[in-house]
Amino acid sequence: TQSTWEELPYWLKGYGDMAYVLGDKQMLKNTRFWIEAVLSNQQPNGDFGPIIYKGDGKRDLWANMPMLWCMQSYYEYSNDARVLSFMSNYFKWELTIPDDKFLQDYWENSRGGDNLVSVYWLYNRTGEKWLLDLATKIDRNTANWRQKNNLPNWHNVNVAECFREPATYYQQSHNNADLAATYDDFKLIRSIYGQVPGGMFGADENARAGYTDPHQAVETCGMVEQMTSDEFLLQFTGDTFWADNCEDVAFNTFPAAFTPDYRALRYLTAPNMVVSDSKNHSPGISNSGPFLTMNPFSSRCCQHNHSAGWVYYAENSWMASADNGLAAQLYTAGKVTAKVGNGTTVAITESTRYPFNNKVLFSVNTTKTVSFPLYLRIPGWCSNPSVKLNGRTVTVKASSDGYVMLQNKWKNGDKIELTLPMQIQVREWTQNKNSVSVNYGPLTFSLKIAENYVKKDSKASTQNDSRWQEGADATKWPAYDIFPSSAWNYGLLLDPTRPQLSFRVIKRPWPKDGNPFTNKNAPIELLAKGRQIPGWTIDQYGLCGVLPESPVKTGATPAVLTLVPMGGARLRISAFPVVQ
Repeated sequence: TQSTWEELPYWLKGYGDMAYVLGDKQMLKNTRFWIEAVLSNQQPNGDFGPIIYKGDGKRDLWANMPMLWCMQSYYEYSNDARVLSFMSNYFKWELTIPDDKFLQDYWENSRGGDNLVSVYWLYNRTGEKWLLDLATKIDRNTANWRQKNNLPNWHNVNVAECFREPATYYQQSHNNADLAATYDDFKLIRSIYGQVPGGMFGADENARAGYTDPHQAVETCGMVEQMTSDEFLLQFTGDTFWADNCEDVAFNTFPAAFTPDYRALRYLTAPNMVVSDSKNHSPGISNSGPFLTMNPFSSRCCQHNHSAGWVYYAENSWMASADNGLAAQLYTAGKVTAKVGNGTTVAITESTRYPFNNKVLFSVNTTKTVSFPLYLRIPGWCSNPSVKLNGRTVTVKASSDGYVMLQNKWKNGDKIELTLPMQIQVREWTQNKNSVSVNYGPLTFSLKIAENYVKKDSKASTQNDSRWQEGADATKWPAYDIFPSSAWNYGLLLDPTRPQLSFRVIKRPWPKDGNPFTNKNAPIELLAKGRQIPGWTIDQYGLCGVLPESPVKTGATPAVLTLVPMGGARLRISAFPVVQ
């Protein structure tokens, strides 16, 4: 690699975890090469990695933070004791840095919470008390994410990644104000810039006063970091609120940041996005450059950091509970092996096509009968879940904390069937022109827009800081601009008293290639009625025009509209005007 900053650890933290989960021999070999390089790179004082200073004696520690996460994952896979001594030596060195030279640069100062996660990870394995002193030092020198009605900065990735820092420190401080600060930060950014579907907020580099329309976008990095924060906060608190938001981002926003074959991605994605091209859309968006095009090589952060999104999701799908049980948190097909009850090892295989299907099946594999509680998370949108155990309906009621607990003496071959009935729900965004979004279960739906993919030279729109990979064949890795080839400027006709009855659910076959996140493959569609709004057009910056205030009067003839899952729509209208 020619880079000496965040790119390598960003890439490795996702790539390495995928290698461990998949057991792919070549991926494991590639990962091990870099892990060994890092272990052998440690200096006598404990420091490691590229030595970069940002000011007199101010060592830039940001890029080391994601690399520490790579080391943690490697240890969890291998139990290689060298990782513990490596991290201990590094943290002892960090403890020697004077406060006025510690975490002083913009990125490391914002993101000190990532360093804090690693310190607690090591403490939970070694119990060394001095690590808690370092944790306090990190918290003291990290940007202040505890401000009332303000944030230390409004960069989208920083907000998504760093708002959890106070809640991370709460594990040590036990100060309820620390935990509350994280919840307050989450609510603050969304109350101003997140009155849109998809679980994120508009900050197409930085959030800006007055730029709150759903055509404002968010970085792919921001999506990954929000999902990661949600997963950590779910660990810390058990609050299913965080799982619900993680699903919202993972199902409705994150998949649309990539071409269907995952060979290119875009820097920015918005809830309302009707052009995805390589033009400069500033100042309509905050950053200047070709940030809406699908490009395999651009930009330097997202093309590396995106790889952690799905694998972290899978790794956090199951969690241990404090009473020696297991909690199914994020429903996905897979298998978990864990010690439960009195220390007995069990395996649970999970089969599902959630969120495109409402059933989740579990099969227990154990060598002996074992008693332990099994917790099933009930999503916030689901009001009447049902559970069957070995074919018999079990009387259940989700507790106030959002879980169904099954306490049982489990035996080999036990089968659990969880059903999460899905219904149409229409959400009104009163602070964003009274627009609406449409959900079916955890899926948000977008207008189906015919997408015209235009192949481009990827080298032409690659950012300079991405460091074009010399020798890469651009013809094998093209970029794509995407333009609409059907009308997009529709508002919805809704039943004023029962808007959910304005839609018909259409179930379609599961796609042969296994990828449901495309318009072509969508296993679920909705049929609705709407009218075109002639005055709603592309704006002067080449973006979807600002939403008109609903209700909108238009004389256009009513039309039947097809809605598809938002996560599979690369061009999308997901915040709809309502027409009369």
